Amino acid sequence: MAGADDRDAVERVLSAIGLRVDEARSLLEDATSRWRGDALRVNEGTRMRLRDLFRELGLVTRDDWDELELRVAQLEHRVRLLEDGSGAD
Repeated sequence: MAGADDRDAVERVLSAIGLRVDEARSLLEDATSRWRGDALRVNEGTRMRLRDLFRELGLVTRDDWDELELRVAQLEHRVRLLEDGSGAD
């Protein structure tokens, strides 16, 4: 936990560079927000490039796997309907 001496030291450093505590806090919050946004954009771009690379190599991506599971479930459902006679028109 920061003590009064720590706060005084921070305020002296900030004062030496011409900033108040509230200005420094605002700058830090802005920078942190921008860094988070940049990290999210980099993450999404990397994910899309990896997905494309996997597809080029003929590997299955998570999206492909999920789509396949959905299609199999739909087929199983249709087969059950036909077996039960419920699907006959």
